[in-house]
Amino acid sequence: MWARSLVLSAPGKVILHGEHAVVHGKVALAVALDLRTFLRLRPCGEGRVCVRLPGVGVVRSWDTPRLQALRSGFAADSDESKSPSVEQLDTLKEFAGIAAGASAPESLATLAFLYMCLAISAKYGDVPSVDILVWSELPTGAGLGSSAAYAVCLAAALLTACGAISCPLKEGESTARWTEEELTLINSWAFQGERVIHGNPSGVDNAVGTWGGALRYQSGKITPLKRVPTLRILLTNTKVPRSTKVLVAGVKEKILKFPAIMNPVLDSIDAISQECQSVLEAMPANPSPEYYPVLEELFDINQHHLNVIGVGHPSLDRLCWVTASHGLHSKLTGAGGGGCGITLLRPDTSPLAVEAAKRDLCACGFECWETNIGAPGVTLHSSSSLNAEVLHALSES
Repeated sequence: MWARSLVLSAPGKVILHGEHAVVHGKVALAVALDLRTFLRLRPCGEGRVCVRLPGVGVVRSWDTPRLQALRSGFAADSDESKSPSVEQLDTLKEFAGIAAGASAPESLATLAFLYMCLAISAKYGDVPSVDILVWSELPTGAGLGSSAAYAVCLAAALLTACGAISCPLKEGESTARWTEEELTLINSWAFQGERVIHGNPSGVDNAVGTWGGALRYQSGKITPLKRVPTLRILLTNTKVPRSTKVLVAGVKEKILKFPAIMNPVLDSIDAISQECQSVLEAMPANPSPEYYPVLEELFDINQHHLNVIGVGHPSLDRLCWVTASHGLHSKLTGAGGGGCGITLLRPDTSPLAVEAAKRDLCACGFECWETNIGAPGVTLHSSSSLNAEVLHALSES
């Protein structure tokens, strides 16, 4: 039986540059967002597995013998590189009382938990008797990688509980991270969780959640950037709903209609991603203030390009206008058409300007967070390293 109580976390993600262009083979840069999902793992008596996800209203528990009995469908092909099969997922849906076509977050989160619990334990030992509580600072459905942060936390917790990876947190340390080899295993299982939730994900979100920092993505190839600075940002959710599928189709239509006009715009977005990568990689060795105007200008140019390819929205124009009135530079992040925007904060941006910008953005009906990008990936925490809000959320039992 698992005997320790652990807390771990994984970051969300934002696309810094390259959204939409990445669909057409161009470079995108994804960065870890320091709004995090936290998981508390505790031993659970009476041979049960309990999972609580207050953010989506899930409180479920199962007897471990019942879960062990289900595992026969996993034992033969329990492998972190194999996609979850339709049969496996159908069996789990029936077991958990989830309707066949259910797509609500609580159904998918429960399904991902059951799949990962059974597949990981089938490969590495018995189903552990554990009590898992997950709480997140990330809003769901906003394109900020909340499902991947959840999958990364689950993979790390279940692999640790089954003994497949070590528990690197030593007495007296505030935080600890796993070895590169262990992170690779966490990432591959988190990808399976993402497959349960999304069907055919790119793997970018779980990679950012696992390794943190920043990574480059192009035509299916994911490359972590070596060293990147931590940058302060405002993250703003316009709360305007949008369909990524519809926006992606709209861009494709424009490219087909005006190839000679649109392809150079995609090439320019690609060049912005590459230029931004060069700047980010140069910054840690030479932390000079002269890099910030370059990053700000790249934000401005890319935002105009994203409007040109048709994924802007009046709410995002307003976000850019409000922040510009405070001398700040913003762009949309992700699908566009509403959703979220990011605003770069220089190290010398006055706290008064930041507060005034936040106040004006909230007055537009937007939700706003001051946070960092380039944050660390999946991390183990001692209780003393957690802030009061997280401790409170994780103490709800």
